[in-house]
Amino acid sequence: MTTRRYTSSKNQEVADLKSKGLQSRDFWIVIALMVIVPIAGELNFHPFDNIFRVSFGTPIFFFSLLYFRNFPSVVMGFLIGVSVFVFRVGLDWIIMTDFNFSSSFSVRFPTFLYYFSYSVLFYLMRVNRFQHPVLIGIFGITFEIASSLIELILQLYGIGATLTIEELNKIIIIAIFRSFFVLAFINMMKLYELRLKESQTRKENENMLMHLSNLYVESVYLKKTLQNAETITKESYNLYRNMNKYKEDLDVPIEEWGSKALRIAGEVHEIKKDNQRIFAGLSKLITSESLPEYMSVNDLATMIIRINQKYAGMLGKKIEFVSQIKGQHPHYHIYLMLSFINNLVANAVEAIEHEGTILLSIEKNDDWIESRVIDNGPGIALKNKELIFKPGYTSKYSDDGTPSTGIGLSYIKEMAEELGGQVLLSQTESECIFTIRLPIDGLVEKG
Repeated sequence: MTTRRYTSSKNQEVADLKSKGLQSRDFWIVIALMVIVPIAGELNFHPFDNIFRVSFGTPIFFFSLLYFRNFPSVVMGFLIGVSVFVFRVGLDWIIMTDFNFSSSFSVRFPTFLYYFSYSVLFYLMRVNRFQHPVLIGIFGITFEIASSLIELILQLYGIGATLTIEELNKIIIIAIFRSFFVLAFINMMKLYELRLKESQTRKENENMLMHLSNLYVESVYLKKTLQNAETITKESYNLYRNMNKYKEDLDVPIEEWGSKALRIAGEVHEIKKDNQRIFAGLSKLITSESLPEYMSVNDLATMIIRINQKYAGMLGKKIEFVSQIKGQHPHYHIYLMLSFINNLVANAVEAIEHEGTILLSIEKNDDWIESRVIDNGPGIALKNKELIFKPGYTSKYSDDGTPSTGIGLSYIKEMAEELGGQVLLSQTESECIFTIRLPIDGLVEKG
């Protein structure tokens, strides 16, 4: 109980800190807008040859209402309206030699009402609930027309003039252009954010697929140890039975040996059960992720190259990657293909010393798929050609001299042969070529 209360308290503290952080950020955003909008308002023109102006302040204000949804729109409108009013009265005081406060107040106060009425209408219509651009654009046009009319009528009243149909038409046209200009800008930002999010999601999925591919390799080896454990258990039990048959005929402690054999069988059986639990967990993890199990060969090749470009960059190597896809391919099993091809491409990256080229070629021949990884690295010494596919052989060592596990190529060869395929190594004077030839039937979705 104590732990739960503590956790809840800590969560509340984190929530409070986040809330304070957002409030602090919103405060500084509004302060910035109270400076930016009045200055943008000075970039203007006068469409009616009077004191009514059309400026860049309104598009920025409308953009702010749409983009900063957490801040109350009415408060924002009031504060920005006050800042614009104070700024323009201050300019009148600086520029005019015969400055009169009441005259300046009567001219500038309608501007405050423009921003304030705009924000009140924005709040009353709950515009932030809507997502459709056209609908938001219509709201923006309506608010601007209504607020502009309030401002213009008060200003015209102050100079003893009246509103004409021509002026009303100009207000409508300006409102349409300004509102949809802001919407276009907002949508461009949203499109950029979506693309950024899509790129981030793609990277996360690629990393997830690589982790699952590695888990798939481990699960294959774990499955093999399960089979070995089953074989050892059977052989130990058979040995125990055979020894019991001859315990009367031989003057040796066969019964004691038989007990040891039986104990070995029991211990191996326990290991098998533990491995089964681990294997079940790995299998569940691999299949439970909401990622596709099959992918087009073009997407697979693109992903493998992109991952290994990053790997080459991490190693400080300048490597050019080229991919060639030949023939019409079905969708292939992601984890199997990644386990085969990515391992070879990563080996090629490691083999190249500083800079070079790696070609990934995937070709469909009838019911077979042939994948080739060709690099112009230093190649493999003739004496090691037969050893590289042996489990435990490695030519890779860490900085502290620790050898690699040496199971990559042996795994590829073993899995390829298990699927009815083969792995071949060939070399020319300038290239090292690994070829994996596999039956397509074992790589595609059944049914």
